[in-house]
Parts: sequence; structure tokens; C-alpha cells
Amino acid sequence: MIFIKKISASETYNVRHAVLRQGKPFESCVFQNDNDPNTAHFGAFENENLIGVASVFKANNPSNIIKNGAQLRGMAVLPSYRRGGYGASLLKFVENYVKEQGYENLWFNAREGAVKFYKACGYSVDTDEFEIEGIGIHYMMSKKL
Repeated sequence: MIFIKKISASETYNVRHAVLRQGKPFESCVFQNDNDPNTAHFGAFENENLIGVASVFKANNPSNIIKNGAQLRGMAVLPSYRRGGYGASLLKFVENYVKEQGYENLWFNAREGAVKFYKACGYSVDTDEFEIEGIGIHYMMSKKL
């Protein structure tokens, strides 16, 4: 059984490292805005095991296409739990939180391999591909909530 709750920034680091920063220094899991008071971190648990994480904070996207938005960052689900609905449940939880905070849009930079997942969750691709150095190809995606 899955449950989702708020967690601290530091609690996200092991999952971020395993999924998003594999082979990189552990410190690369610490993101800008992690400790900002307006940033919220969430963990998805199966029993007592943390299997997925996501962070969100107030941010209009760099091109200002998305107004009154929140940015999703560092969303990751451990590989052995993928395709079990855990990511979709975590994302829905974050969307509800974002709406409760009064934001109208959720946006993020999606890795190339995650675009299909986010499209299935109702997100649109808003940019051409771009590369984040050392990480890979990404696309900006968003959804009006």
C-alpha cells in the first residue's frame, strides 16, 4: 500500500541520487531552492520504504509563458517500483497540493525518457528539446490545473 506525505529536503537525496544523479557526487542531489521556506518535498512510501520523491516551489518558468505557476523538481521513483502507478499517484498528490496553494499551473523540465509518462498524465510539451549539461536532453512541460 502506498502513502504520500511531506518530507524534508534531505530525505529526498537517496532517491534523487539513485535515479537522477546516479554516478555523480552525492552533493549533486542538493538542488537550488531545496531549503527555501516555500519549497515542499513529498515522499511516496510503500509500507515504510521511501520509493519516490518530488519537490515543488513557486516559480514562473524562465520564458514567462507560464504565469502563477509552481515548478516540479526532482521527481523520481525507484526503478523497481516503476509502472506500478506510484509515480502517477505522487504526481496527482503534488498537483492537489499546488492547487491548494492557489497556483494555476505546474511546470518542469522533463527528461527525454519521462516525456511519455507526463503526457499520459495530461501534460503538454512546451519547448523544443534542450540539453542540461551533464544530465541530458529535456523538454519543458506544463499543465493548467
